[in-house]
Amino acid sequence: MIVLTGNTLTIDEIYRVCVQFEKIEISAQSLAAVQKSRDAVERIVAEERVVYGITTGFGKFSDMRIENGDVEELQLNLIRSHACGMGEPFPIVVSRAMMLLRLNALIKGVSGVRQILVQTLAQLINAQVHPVIPQQGSLGASGDLAPLSHLALVLIGEGFVHDDHGHATPTATVLQSLNISPIILQAKEGLALINGTQAMTAMGVINYIEAEKIAFDSEWIAAMTMEGLEGITDVFYPEIHEARGYPQQIAVAQRMMTLLQDSKLTTTQGEKRVQDAYSLRCIPQVHGASWQALDYVKEKLEIEINAATDNPLIFQDGDYIVSGGNFHGQPIALAMDFLKIAVAEFANISERRTERLVNPQLNDLPPFLSPSPGLQSGAMIMQYAAAALVSENKTLAHPASVDSIPSSANQEDHVSMGTIGARHASMIIQNVRRVLAIECICALQAVEFRGTDKLATFTKAKFDSLRSIVPSIKKDRVFSIDIENLATALNPLIIKKND
Repeated sequence: MIVLTGNTLTIDEIYRVCVQFEKIEISAQSLAAVQKSRDAVERIVAEERVVYGITTGFGKFSDMRIENGDVEELQLNLIRSHACGMGEPFPIVVSRAMMLLRLNALIKGVSGVRQILVQTLAQLINAQVHPVIPQQGSLGASGDLAPLSHLALVLIGEGFVHDDHGHATPTATVLQSLNISPIILQAKEGLALINGTQAMTAMGVINYIEAEKIAFDSEWIAAMTMEGLEGITDVFYPEIHEARGYPQQIAVAQRMMTLLQDSKLTTTQGEKRVQDAYSLRCIPQVHGASWQALDYVKEKLEIEINAATDNPLIFQDGDYIVSGGNFHGQPIALAMDFLKIAVAEFANISERRTERLVNPQLNDLPPFLSPSPGLQSGAMIMQYAAAALVSENKTLAHPASVDSIPSSANQEDHVSMGTIGARHASMIIQNVRRVLAIECICALQAVEFRGTDKLATFTKAKFDSLRSIVPSIKKDRVFSIDIENLATALNPLIIKKND
């Protein structure tokens, strides 16, 4: 059971809730804070004070006063009108993370929602009710308005949720079957639900979880490639990396030494050649630089997942209510763009290692690792496929955050495009995982030619386990199946079925 406080949620806990379906509950202190901020909203409405989003319209309509009798209609209209999402829905794991992060923000006690709203949201999460949330339509400032509106629709019994087969089914039908009553939104609540960065942050957290796994996988796959090419391990000696001083580079080199420590396939400087190509020799430097970026991204995400990002925020028991801009997604937008570049580099260098494994001019292995060169093509086109994905990543890695376009009649005149950046990062991650799968398939074949009895202990264990997924290449076959099977095996987000 994960206890939510609004301030202590971690990426590991998000994984446990969103991938492993661990239950959640809201701390008593947080519920008390929620009630206190709600009391402040009730006083504002009763006193007919002019406060943005509570007794006024939204965006360019912020100067328009809303009568007390129209407050409920105002909030309902807000959700319906802002539910303009388009395209394919976010994966269920992202939808679930979005719900969790929105709940965690609301229970900080500065948003002015009722206890029944946050309790219902927690109930939906525990019941594995996952909104269908289209991926396209957010500018990443004023919050992820369109995606979060589709999330909010489910709370009011509208919109669609995923069924057990991943198909969209009407929310009302599902809530009725679970005996969960829809919420009738009160003052401030609609705005509190959709004003935030939870779409880009949810996607960002899931991206980070996948990217971290990719970073570790790239090391043992590279280690196996080193063995397949009889690479020089002197390049991992600690003194080299300590002389430069980057902790991440030092750590990669240490892990590579550990992975290869008892290998009989690697060589030393001058034994067979003086130097290896950069894709082997510079693994710590290149991978280490990407790890630096991952560390930056993790730091920003860990702040944002516990942040209050709606507007206005309520402080000092309601005496101070301020309309600010915490909904602006720039910190996450920049982090996602950085993540795109960092993860893409794992594929860039991996594809170059694949080329060295299959190119007979660069090694002494059978050409293209073919069991019958000429008659059978072997891994020739796998390298083509990896090159295509690497090239596609170059387009996707273009930073989304350098763009902005004004909205709401120029009231909202600078936006982050952070959700676009997060979505593109996810696309890159899927491509990179497949590029690594291709390198791994080629490395498995190369070390088999060399002799698997000479493998390091770690890589031998990997070889044995992976051969049940990717059989040895005895003759040409449809390698697309092998690539997809291995990429799936490398994915840390394979979600179990609902209980």
